[in-house]
Amino acid sequence: MKFLENFVRKLEPSFKEGGKLHKFHPVYDGLATFLFTPDHTTHKGAHIRDGIDLKRTMVTVILALVPAMIFGMWNVGHWHFTALGETASMGDKFIYGLIKVLPIIVVSYAAGLGVEFAFCIAKGHQIQEGFLVSGLLIPLVMPPDVPLWMVALGTIFAVIFAKEVFGGTGMNIVNVALTARAFLFFAYPTFTSGEVWISGDKTKFIDGYTGATNLGHLATLVDNPTQKEAVMTKVATLQDTFLGIEPGSIGETSALAILIGGVILILTGIGSFRIMASMFAGGFVMQSIFNAWGANPYMEVDPMHQLMMGGFMFGMVFMVTDPVTAAQTATGKIIYGFLAGMFSIMIRVFNPAYPEGVMMAILLANVLAPTIDHFVIQSNIKRRLNRAKLKTA
Repeated sequence: MKFLENFVRKLEPSFKEGGKLHKFHPVYDGLATFLFTPDHTTHKGAHIRDGIDLKRTMVTVILALVPAMIFGMWNVGHWHFTALGETASMGDKFIYGLIKVLPIIVVSYAAGLGVEFAFCIAKGHQIQEGFLVSGLLIPLVMPPDVPLWMVALGTIFAVIFAKEVFGGTGMNIVNVALTARAFLFFAYPTFTSGEVWISGDKTKFIDGYTGATNLGHLATLVDNPTQKEAVMTKVATLQDTFLGIEPGSIGETSALAILIGGVILILTGIGSFRIMASMFAGGFVMQSIFNAWGANPYMEVDPMHQLMMGGFMFGMVFMVTDPVTAAQTATGKIIYGFLAGMFSIMIRVFNPAYPEGVMMAILLANVLAPTIDHFVIQSNIKRRLNRAKLKTA
């Protein structure tokens, strides 16, 4: 790698002030610091030296996403051939999924990084690393047949209006990837909800494959409880939902693959165990209450089965734990995660128009996070003042 580093360093003078390509210094700096540890030094103020910087943190999150992405590619191919009634090998299924998913990833990065570089050049600051993770999260929460122009449009909208208008990486108040998903959900609902979760020409599917998710099937029970028996035959078992053998967003289906990523994030100290555990607890408690109530057949789904379906586990590990938009205090993280879990199940069960629920719940929790932290801090101040009064009394 030394020859590559030497080559990159030789290019540096052209991008420095006075060089021919000075205007594009953010592009050079972004690529150079992605490949090699930057040699920047701090000159004043308090700071912490560590072996990991923001780019290395983002790369770790991407590595944690790889199991879900690999499984998602296989799952896209699996449901495509199953819906056609054809037998295919594991390799054929993976290759089909790779061909469908890879262009979505490329478009997501091209559109998002294009906006980021444009803002860096216009504002004259260094490239910010936040989109390294968002660029992969966005494809993983999309249906496999989503048009590529739509991915580009949603990504550009999210980077501009969920991040750059607030000041860039570290300043956004809502999750960028979920903003892209929400934009497409409301702007183009026929492409991002309903019977769009199995890749391929629907007219060629064999009888019995509608292209809807388990949650889409269950949501119909809110208005048609008498259809419970027929609907439940279309819903995957707990084991299949845990493994991820169900139609859905590209990277959201396998709880097992997602949990492997979650372990990586917790062991490296990047993901918050408090938030993950409290969101799981919030969802479990809420579904247990609905389970006991049983006002409609959707509420009667086993709590563990409910949490394994759809994007709950993906949201719990990779979305709600976003360190920028999550609560920052220890107690606040528990409240924040618990509310996200509760809201997810409430939206799913009460509103069949949003059978997934997790996207809206996490965006709502993002907005509440600063308020949660404010009250936690105020409560702590009040408690300490009371303790001081008792000692001086």
